[in-house]
Formats: sequence, C-alpha cells, structure tokens
Amino acid sequence: MPRIVKEEEYAARRNEILDAAQQLIYTKGYELMTIQDILDSLGISKGAFYHYYSSKQALLEAVLDRLMDQSEQVLLPVIHDPSLTALEKLQRYFDTAASWKTAQKELMLAILRMWYVDDNALVRQKMYAAVIDRIGPMIAKVIHQGIREGVMTTAYPDHVGQVILAIFQGVGDTFARLILSIHDHPEDARQDEWIQQIQTAYRAYSDALERVIGAPPGSITLVDDGLLRQWFSSTEEPQPVLGEAQARES
Repeated sequence: MPRIVKEEEYAARRNEILDAAQQLIYTKGYELMTIQDILDSLGISKGAFYHYYSSKQALLEAVLDRLMDQSEQVLLPVIHDPSLTALEKLQRYFDTAASWKTAQKELMLAILRMWYVDDNALVRQKMYAAVIDRIGPMIAKVIHQGIREGVMTTAYPDHVGQVILAIFQGVGDTFARLILSIHDHPEDARQDEWIQQIQTAYRAYSDALERVIGAPPGSITLVDDGLLRQWFSSTEEPQPVLGEAQARES
C-alpha cells in the first residue's frame, strides 16, 4: 500500500477518535468520560486506541490542539488581509475569535468545566505556552503594522504579543469563573452582579490593551456586549458536535 494512503488512513482514524472524544466531553464531561466510552463509541480495541494516544490526558491535549488549529484557520485570513489597517485587524481578530467560540458555546462550556481542574494543570500550562508560541508572532506582525501606520506607539512590538496574550489569560480566567457560576447556578440571585462583573472586566482589559500597544482610547473592544450576552442564556440540551470526520462527510 502506498505510504500516502497509510498516512491518510492514520489521520482519518486519529480524527475519528478525536471526534468521539470531543462529543463525549460535550455530552458527558471530560472527568466522567473514559477510554472505554471511546472504544465503545467507535467499536475499536484498547490496543488500537493506544496506537494513537498514550493516555486520556494525551487525548485531551490532542483535542485542544486541534481546536487551536481550527481557530487559526479562521483567524489567519484576518491577520493577512492586506485591505485592513492594523486597528481593523485587531478588532476583527477579537470579533472573529469571540464569534467562533460563541458558535460552539456548549462545547466551550464543557471544556471550561475541566480546564481548571487541578489534575489538568499541566495540560493547561502546555496550552498557554502553545498559544504564546503560535499566536504571539501573529499579533506582533499587526503591532509592527500599527507602528508604521502611526496608530500604535509601543517600543516593544516583538514582545507586546506576549503581554496581550497574558491580558487574554487574565480576562479569560475571570470570564470562565463567572460564566460557569451563571450556568451552574441559574437560580442564584447574584446573576446580574456576575454579568456586570464580566462586562466591566472586558472593558477594563480593553482599556489595558489600548495602553499596552499605545492605541487611541476606545479603539479596541475585546468582546461586544451583545455577543457576550449570548453566553448568559441557559445551557441547552446537548446536541451532536460536528467533528472533522463528520464535517468531511456532510
């Protein structure tokens, strides 16, 4: 059998396993999901599974890494669009990222529920490092463009991407904690207070971002309030998550 066919078959089976894991994370939750659940879902042996992934944690890393790949495919066209100014690129980057996550809100909520579990601290740290390595240079290019256009004044364009991603991590942690409280405790009387905290946090971080890159006040909005409010609605009953294998068939 030609080598390319074997590689395609390997990639296809790998994506089938990732699709099954992603669906189970969504419907059952990562902590309750077992490798046996995946074996039963796909009708494969344990040996076949371990041929692709050495552990449940390695599988989780692969799921998250694939989601990062998918987000990059959506975001890269924005970064490389020659018709956009630097400020337009940054704003469209944030809008596109927020819309992409909101479009698969239920899966994102399922991932958030396992993200801050102590046992997943190493995975979390690896993903943060991967984001800096992969996204940081993209943002640096936009910052250099902004300096050339005279709308940004930072003296450290090659390093400010890491600072911006640290800002994202901070606001992301705040958002995750409060949005999970809202969804897990819909009867809590503090819901309006939590929503206000999220909105205030995003405005504060938007202001901090503008100061870091030396952009004009009010030129950047991390998340539009209207889009943000879509996260406040009650979680719906789980629906099938379309993975890469199913997407190719549809």
